[in-house]
Amino acid sequence: MSYDLTSAGDPSDSSRPPARPRVGLLGTGPWAHRTHAPALAAHAGSDFAGVWGRRPGAAAELADAYGVKVYEDPDALFADCDVAAFALPPDVQAPLAVRAAAAGCHLLLDKPVATTADDARAVAGAVARHGVASVVFLTLRFAEPAASWVAEQAARSGWFTASAHWLGAVFPPDGAPSAYADSPWRKAKGGLWDVGPHALSVLIPVLGDVTAVTAARGPSDAVQLALRHASGAASTAVLSLGAPTAAAGVGLEVRGAEGVFSLPRWADVPGAYGRALDALLTAARTGVADPRDAGFAARLTEILAEAEAQLSS
Repeated sequence: MSYDLTSAGDPSDSSRPPARPRVGLLGTGPWAHRTHAPALAAHAGSDFAGVWGRRPGAAAELADAYGVKVYEDPDALFADCDVAAFALPPDVQAPLAVRAAAAGCHLLLDKPVATTADDARAVAGAVARHGVASVVFLTLRFAEPAASWVAEQAARSGWFTASAHWLGAVFPPDGAPSAYADSPWRKAKGGLWDVGPHALSVLIPVLGDVTAVTAARGPSDAVQLALRHASGAASTAVLSLGAPTAAAGVGLEVRGAEGVFSLPRWADVPGAYGRALDALLTAARTGVADPRDAGFAARLTEILAEAEAQLSS
């Protein structure tokens, strides 16, 4: 890192302006174009330093669009930057995140962090070993008003059950594929791994950790999870990227002693990504781990891996 983030923005230090961390982006796909890059360029508390991608031409194009440096080697980006922001497939992200942590970079990760429990634990272990901060961009935990709603429900008690569905039309049987369809890992792993982390990222802070999971297949890539939580509550989640266009949608409802509460709609995903970066910089400055860190992401991966193992047996 180029400086100590713990001194960034210290109001008692009037001798120099607040430090601005340098953020490097790894990845050049649609998500990087639509969310990561615009959010990093707009962020008021950091500098968008550059881009690395597995396709040099695509990296150069994205870097040129924002007037930032294109990196030919990820380790060069790690050496130049304070934060490594990832927009890569999970099995590419995980080993690079371990290298970034070893280089002293704080990690702004995408979900899922990995698609094996061992790889996800390796990322969390690297964060702890090298003393860097981490945050995973789980959209519902940063986009408003969804994020505030999750915090409100987590403060309640007496939950009985919950139901979630995230039905994407990325690979619909009756229409054109979405902009994210050209994604080999999504084709291979389906809704369980792509949108499963979103559902779990809400269910767990509200109902408690998952103590038991049962998985069943449905049509296309659809998977239904039946979950038991540490609070004693039960929940279900139906996950798919191959829903018919007219059936696509997202919803989550929790029921308990205090009533029935439904997840509100959210918007401004680039703004939510900016709040995820804010959370990472706060964790780096204070040394207090964010609850949406690599350790939490590793737990999500363990649950999804258990479900996948059941589906394969």
